[in-house]
Amino acid sequence: MVVRQQLENIGLDVGEVNLGTATVQPEPDSEQLSQVASQLKLLGFELLDNEKDQMVGRIKSLIIEKVHHSDLADSHLNFSQYLSDGLNKDYAYLSRMFSEAEDTTIEKFIIQQKIEKVKELLEYGELNLNEITWKMGYSSSAHLSAQFKAVTGITPSRFKASQPGKRKPIDKI
Repeated sequence: MVVRQQLENIGLDVGEVNLGTATVQPEPDSEQLSQVASQLKLLGFELLDNEKDQMVGRIKSLIIEKVHHSDLADSHLNFSQYLSDGLNKDYAYLSRMFSEAEDTTIEKFIIQQKIEKVKELLEYGELNLNEITWKMGYSSSAHLSAQFKAVTGITPSRFKASQPGKRKPIDKI
């Protein structure tokens, strides 16, 4: 909504706005692109105007969408195939481009996103570690715990115990 508003404020006709992309008419000139970039930067966004940055943004969007907004439990998802199919590009090409642009691998980015989702689920307190393990598509709670500790430096149980206030479940508000 914020992105749409900024684009409309500079006189562009905005079609579709999705995570990481926006369709506008007419094609913005360099001055308009500069305006959009500066306005988005003030709002904590970034304008991706070259093909490599756009592709990396699309990779991130697909990963975030899958990890944070879908259930990984039954999918036995192969992220390399998922990204390759979703972007119609060879995974080796996507991996190389991502690593060059981000100074990390796609695999590490996926792990970071999964751990952030695990933290969120732990904070909610509605699921135990075994249920979270299943929901996030891990093979075992030991594997999840090892990755969690590698990323955060603490175990999931210590993380959960360190949360000051318990979030109220949505049905209890």
